[in-house]
Amino acid sequence: MDAKRELLDLLLSNARDDAADLARQTGLNEREVESLIEELESEGVIRGYKAVVDWDRVDEEHVQAEVELNVELDRETGYEEIARRITKFPQVSSLRLVSGNYDFAVDVEGKSMHDVSNFVSEQIAPIPEVTQTVTHFVMDTYKERGIEFGDRDGDDRLSVSP
Repeated sequence: MDAKRELLDLLLSNARDDAADLARQTGLNEREVESLIEELESEGVIRGYKAVVDWDRVDEEHVQAEVELNVELDRETGYEEIARRITKFPQVSSLRLVSGNYDFAVDVEGKSMHDVSNFVSEQIAPIPEVTQTVTHFVMDTYKERGIEFGDRDGDDRLSVSP
């Protein structure tokens, strides 16, 4: 396996490993690992390091939603221009151009359902090229960025017997 790819896979698994741990796992020396990481960061391959948070275990309310956007392009405006406008909002945690029944998949975060719905209706929907929005509020998360949230309480459905 290519050393860069192996290093990326390890960082995706645990970005908190230090250079010594990564060197042991890859067979490279610490300086080679540090150099590869610097190279990947300067090339823009590694864009940042983030924690995966189980918001259900935080005392503060946090709401996530997935928003489908349909847009209508004109001669002056393309997907890139619309994406540049939408990514500027701090409530938008991710934005992807997708195939299928809608054009963009937007992950939005806020302190409440009201905050998220106001953001979508007051900031996203009024963009001239946006023709339709569909908001799906995240009710529970079972896996995020490859990490399972499997230590939840048991099944809370009521049992039904005939």
